[in-house]
Amino acid sequence: MAEGILEGKVALVTGAGGGIGRAIVVAMARAGASVVINDVGVSLTGEGGSATPAQETKAEIEAFGGKAVISTDSVSDWEAAQRIVQTAIDGFGRLDIVVNNAGILRDTMFHKMTPENWLSVIGVHLNGSFFVSRAAAEIFRRQESGSYIHMTSTSGLIGNIGQANYSAAKVGVAGLSKSIALDMQRYNVRSNCIAPFAWGRMTSNIPASTPDQIARVENLKQMTPEKNAPLAVYLGSDAAKDVSGQIFAVRRNEIFLMGQSRPLRSIHTADKWSPETVRDHAMPALRPSFYPLDRSQDVFSWDPC
Repeated sequence: MAEGILEGKVALVTGAGGGIGRAIVVAMARAGASVVINDVGVSLTGEGGSATPAQETKAEIEAFGGKAVISTDSVSDWEAAQRIVQTAIDGFGRLDIVVNNAGILRDTMFHKMTPENWLSVIGVHLNGSFFVSRAAAEIFRRQESGSYIHMTSTSGLIGNIGQANYSAAKVGVAGLSKSIALDMQRYNVRSNCIAPFAWGRMTSNIPASTPDQIARVENLKQMTPEKNAPLAVYLGSDAAKDVSGQIFAVRRNEIFLMGQSRPLRSIHTADKWSPETVRDHAMPALRPSFYPLDRSQDVFSWDPC
């Protein structure tokens, strides 16, 4: 295998048995990295468990001369996350890149969402991203280098219907990434997010009964998981040594730098505010800058390039 941009590095990708995770771990292996394929082999809703998806990914990587090992531990458990990271050390002696990609969906309208729906999604997406990142932190600190790449979503950054659990987890991942970037910069450790657009298990259950929904699904089908891999490979490489604390989105052949919350408009008073002056003065002044109740597809309303 020809030398690539990640030659000599070790990458750990969670949820790497299929979809975006598989595309990223294969691309990183092709770029020269030795890789840990973490996948518990469960269904989209978290049931079951099989090593087969990870084994298939490993076989694909080894077929072109890459090096890969498998971890089937769950990211949602603290002790299991330690074992996932230890798999990299046991297999390759180091760790340079962590990609937090593992995820499940339990979509339902907020007023029908059960505690189990909420906790399971938060457990995999948000707790899992923290557990695996924290398990790798001591290794990154000691070697004074490392790159975290977290999968967030425009469902959280912008909004979506029927995904309160997923949206909350994903906007939490963006906050976690920024905190890691700030806390770990002294150790030359980077942390960034990608909000991927891709057709796969995580999107194949999107309703497609209305013309608007059907059109959206057809657009999504053009955005294959592999479209997200080049940016992830770059962010894991030394070429991205000065890129940290950022949120990117990838949509087919488009790469976006997403905004982060900053003040939009302010108003002050020489006197104390009262509910009445808030009503009569503050809100009329601030209202022109209010955000509408947009969904992700309302903001990304044009066809993918």
